[in-house]
Amino acid sequence: MRVLVTGAAGFVGSHLCDRLVAEGDSVIGVDNLLTGRLENLEQLQNNAKFEFQQLDVSEPFDIGRVDYVFHFASPASPVDYSNHGIETLKVGSYGSVNCLEIAKKSGAKYLLASTSECYGDPTVHPQPESYWGNVNPIGPRSVYDESKRFAEAMTMAYLRYHKVDTHIVRIFNTYGPRLQLNDGRVISNFMKQALRGDDLTVYGDGSQTRSFCYVSDEIEGILRLSRTDEHLPTNIGNPVEFTILDCAHKVLEVTGSKSRITFEPLPVDDPKQRRPDIGKAKRLLNWEPKIDLAAGLRLSMEYFERAIELERKAETAAV
Repeated sequence: MRVLVTGAAGFVGSHLCDRLVAEGDSVIGVDNLLTGRLENLEQLQNNAKFEFQQLDVSEPFDIGRVDYVFHFASPASPVDYSNHGIETLKVGSYGSVNCLEIAKKSGAKYLLASTSECYGDPTVHPQPESYWGNVNPIGPRSVYDESKRFAEAMTMAYLRYHKVDTHIVRIFNTYGPRLQLNDGRVISNFMKQALRGDDLTVYGDGSQTRSFCYVSDEIEGILRLSRTDEHLPTNIGNPVEFTILDCAHKVLEVTGSKSRITFEPLPVDDPKQRRPDIGKAKRLLNWEPKIDLAAGLRLSMEYFERAIELERKAETAAV
């Protein structure tokens, strides 16, 4: 197939490009590099099956006919969408419309990368796809939450009114190589702090929960969903739940770090619990994650060690 991947230079987007190219598809990866990084695509730069275009999908664009559109473009970490709130809203709204229009004109299939943030600070636990969520529409996280909720609504509208063959994946916390060091996510924060010998920063008392899915498991679930006839949102994530404090201890155990744990105030609207109900994915896709947190952290450690060394060299050069 000829496939468009937006957000191709991002964390999950770049892994998706790798997998599609490995399976023989011709991939056009687009990214405006607001938060994506070209080094995430270095392994594909000489591959004839991959083409990169730097552009902003929030503006109308034309890359010719395609067979599939994977819309993954968006700032996704708390640091990034807080710094780029307007851009986040635009890529979820204008960007989604532009990508859906490409799918419509091409007669292509379409998959939206949505998020567990659609559930907000949930009052139902674990979160099934039928749960409508508990989202503050005007809070500091709303730029991301509402951009994805709008994108889901627009995706369903193109299915209903234009018969575009659409799919929606709700991605839960995902980690692995290429996760940016300074993006404010739990795993990247803890891994960086532990490997540098800094204190691990836990917000609140650490009792809030998250469920962490290794990136290769996430990609497998996404691709299985993309090949079905299912149009309603589907959770893809790891249902094994950890408190943030448990996660901190797991990082210390895997890295062998002697860092201490310190506590800071909880950010506004930070979800108290997050765990996917993946019953639908099990039934529909015969999918569930295979890599547990300790194994995933070990698989990620070489990347984080290398990234920290590059950061240290940059800091030294700047002095």
